Amino acid sequence: MWMSLILAKVQAWITYRDTVRELQYLADKELADLGISRSDIKDVARRAAQ
Repeated sequence: MWMSLILAKVQAWITYRDTVRELQYLADKELADLGISRSDIKDVARRAAQ
């Protein structure tokens, strides 16, 4: 049970990290096309990881 909880937390962190990295590489126009501003990247990544 503990192992599955730890694994879920690690997977969520990896998803968060990868999402932030991918969104940071996009140009401002591409982010705008998605309806995301640079200041929203971490919030979007946090929601993706949940």
